[in-house]
Amino acid sequence: MFKLLLIGMMLCLSAITQAKSIVVLGDSISASYGFEVQHGWVAILEQKLTKSHPDYTMINASISGDTTAGGLARLPMLLKQYQPEIVLLELGANDGLRGMSLKVMQKNLSAIIKQAQKSGAQVLLLSMRIPSNYGRRYTDMFYDSYQKVASKHKISVVPFILEDVALDKSQMQRDGLHPNAKAQPIIANHIAPYLLPLL
Repeated sequence: MFKLLLIGMMLCLSAITQAKSIVVLGDSISASYGFEVQHGWVAILEQKLTKSHPDYTMINASISGDTTAGGLARLPMLLKQYQPEIVLLELGANDGLRGMSLKVMQKNLSAIIKQAQKSGAQVLLLSMRIPSNYGRRYTDMFYDSYQKVASKHKISVVPFILEDVALDKSQMQRDGLHPNAKAQPIIANHIAPYLLPLL
């Protein structure tokens, strides 16, 4: 009886040791703003991974309204607590909406990537766009920031994650900025092909 108990405990410990985590560091787009978190793209993507990669678990560390500076400040604790294999970085939109310096935004994203890589994690950058009323020059420079940072650190970048959603009113909430629950599977399916090669 004791032997069986010991073997069971060892198997449990082995499973815990083998578990790999993916941390999602994002803002309201990843934090399921406006609806239940279990209907968000992070939860949907985790369900997909459970079938194909059961040894991975996703931790959604996203906070509505967060900026690249906020994510950078929270990162050390997240790396220490979860020791992730992969970090999905979805930040920057709030920097852009507040008209903040793109150089500072890029600097913060770079610092997040460096810290994550130093801890042994791979980073996948998720790019966003901001509304056209901010002016063509600023919006283009904002979007180009993601590719610029990704190229600098030689990491993959997911093109605008709301590409098939943002211009479809039926997929967006009334504010025109946040996707609704209906759009979440589309976002998850858009990100999945970029994440799977990292697993």
